[in-house]
Amino acid sequence: MKIALLTAGGFAPCLSSAVGGLIERYTEVAPEVEIIAYRYGYQGLLAGDSLTVTGEVRAKAGLLHHFGGSPIGNSRVKLTNAADLVERGLVAEGVDPLQAAADRLTADGVDVLHTIGGDDTNTTAADLAAFLAEQGHELTVVGLPKTIDNDVVPIKQSLGAWTAAEQGARFAQNIVAEHNSGSRMLIVHEVMGRNCGWLTAATAAAYRKWLTQQEFLPEIGLSREDWDIHGVYVPEADLDLQAEGARLKKIMDEIGNVNLFISEGAGVEAIVAELERTGAEVPRDPFGHVKLDKINPGAWFAEQFAEVLGAGKVLVQKSGYFSRSAAANEEDLALIKQMTDLAVDCALRGEAGVIGQDEERGDELRAIEFPRIAGGKPFNTKADWFTSLLSEIGQA
Repeated sequence: MKIALLTAGGFAPCLSSAVGGLIERYTEVAPEVEIIAYRYGYQGLLAGDSLTVTGEVRAKAGLLHHFGGSPIGNSRVKLTNAADLVERGLVAEGVDPLQAAADRLTADGVDVLHTIGGDDTNTTAADLAAFLAEQGHELTVVGLPKTIDNDVVPIKQSLGAWTAAEQGARFAQNIVAEHNSGSRMLIVHEVMGRNCGWLTAATAAAYRKWLTQQEFLPEIGLSREDWDIHGVYVPEADLDLQAEGARLKKIMDEIGNVNLFISEGAGVEAIVAELERTGAEVPRDPFGHVKLDKINPGAWFAEQFAEVLGAGKVLVQKSGYFSRSAAANEEDLALIKQMTDLAVDCALRGEAGVIGQDEERGDELRAIEFPRIAGGKPFNTKADWFTSLLSEIGQA
């Protein structure tokens, strides 16, 4: 039996550990299987660029749990977007990318493909498996859910999301310390999360947990109020800019600074509408997603509030790359272990799907059928922990 691994999409604090966990589990229960890893995700699959998992790698795979990023590399490649792949030189004009990928898997003799990625990565793998099945080549695809947005349907908890929230809170500790680097300071902490506000909310909750553990000295200007969060904005919640501006101005007038946590997906519809109204180009990636780094939602929010608040200085900082490239924390490592062990067990018995806690089946950890996997699961803004957070900061 021959096993292939690939990681794809954006980074998350689980990729390196998931690769290590899969190798460790195969070494434990099926040491005879051959393992390769395609470099840079589907790009490496199309190019036939792979690494062999040697005996030394098997023996030291545990080292991968200590690192972030992906040792085998990532890329954003959509196998059904032929025009983009031709433009990037990954397939020739007129070549079906699914056929090219299938031919490579067949030539390499791959029996099991493990994909570690988000909904796009895993549903693309399912399309590839179906395409191969039509040609009589049986391929078992077992995916692992990677996204710091925690927005894969119907999976309760995606790998890496807990760590990303913890790291975002750590990032915020230093950024919020800038609150008195000038008078009437407005700080905007932009958190990753295109369609889902879970990470922004979880990062804010983790930061405030840290805040409750600190002792302050207001007599010398070290005040909890200055260090607190004064607004949390997610894509799923409506925002009345005028009302929020008035509320935040009172805070600015009282304590002299305002700290906001904003999801990169919050306000995108308004920004895109304005770009389209003026005839400006809306930059998009191969998947059709708006390139958020190009339209800068955090800067847009800062611009909306700065004048209303009478801000003397504005600081916009993004924690995304800091958070997503971290090594997995203990909580994620435990979940990665559960998922990689089950992924290998499912692969060896020929059971395909994406490993996850199935919210529609009592949170059972199982191989979830590919047709049920989808992105864009909304964050539940009615969750008790989030409504409590908003109430505590006076935003409810």
